[in-house]
Amino acid sequence: MHVFLETERLILRRFTENDADALFELYDDPAVMKYLNGGRPADRTEIVTLDLPAFLGYYERFPGYGFWAAIEKSTGDFLGWFHFRPGRNDPPDEPELGYRLHQAAWGKGYGTEGSAALIAKGFTELGVRRVTASTMVVNQGSRRVMEKVGMKLLRTYFADFPEHEQAPGDEYGEVEYGITREEWLVSAASGAHEPPGQR
Repeated sequence: MHVFLETERLILRRFTENDADALFELYDDPAVMKYLNGGRPADRTEIVTLDLPAFLGYYERFPGYGFWAAIEKSTGDFLGWFHFRPGRNDPPDEPELGYRLHQAAWGKGYGTEGSAALIAKGFTELGVRRVTASTMVVNQGSRRVMEKVGMKLLRTYFADFPEHEQAPGDEYGEVEYGITREEWLVSAASGAHEPPGQR
């Protein structure tokens, strides 16, 4: 198992071709996909032919960046994933943070724990200058995670995401949050956003 990052309760590892069923189960949950595509049923063929190959390709092209399967240490359960990689038109030292977790993992601090650890790794090991994250205006759960790891609201905007048109609240647009290395260093020095048990 290629472990990328370990926290107090999580192991973030590389995806493999054997993770198709786990991804399908995650993507087939209407509650998980509510703010992404309105909760439409997942397409396993699309996961196998598009999503997983894209995940696997990141590891070779961008060392240190990509999509990471989140495994609960105590049970070995697949909780979902985090991504940490530059957007299509962004500089390599400005990765975007994202996460998609099973309902069973909601409200337990896993999103914050994994996000904080990835941000810390980016700023201390990967030469990252700034980290951003985006979600729908109405997705309060995702926004809370961004705020808990010290990110600040940068802007509200409207983007062309056809899949979001099926999601409730699409008419209110998207929000982008961000944190710079300098901002993170200040908060880390005060202990405000230190990820628990990072190793």
